[in-house]
Amino acid sequence: MSNDLKRPVRVLVAKVGLDGHDRGAKVVATALRDAGMEVIYTGLRQTPEMVVNTALQEDVDAIGISILSGAHMTVFPKVMQLMKEKGLDNVLLTGGGIIPDEDMKALNDTGVCKLFAPGALTTDIADYINGWVLEHRGDLL
Repeated sequence: MSNDLKRPVRVLVAKVGLDGHDRGAKVVATALRDAGMEVIYTGLRQTPEMVVNTALQEDVDAIGISILSGAHMTVFPKVMQLMKEKGLDNVLLTGGGIIPDEDMKALNDTGVCKLFAPGALTTDIADYINGWVLEHRGDLL
């Protein structure tokens, strides 16, 4: 899917908590850049507050959280709560990592958008983000 917007999609890729494994996040960040997006990578050991504040400062269209630590049922709801408090209701919250299917469904039911498991194609991730942004933020661009 090509981006039909007047500017590149801006995506924040974040690693939250003590999870020190960032290879996947770096691979996704590079793939999103290669797909024409502007990517801000936070680096390791971010707090949910740091992620949301960076998203606000950078005026991003999407936040992607990579999580392998098992804290996904805490991290995603906290980030979502902070996003609502800061008025980021029209920003995509997505991510991926080691998240069981039943937890993905539970998070989706609370408003977290599509989550990607290990082995997901980076082109599928880029297409999903582009499509969501075009549908939900196209009028802002």
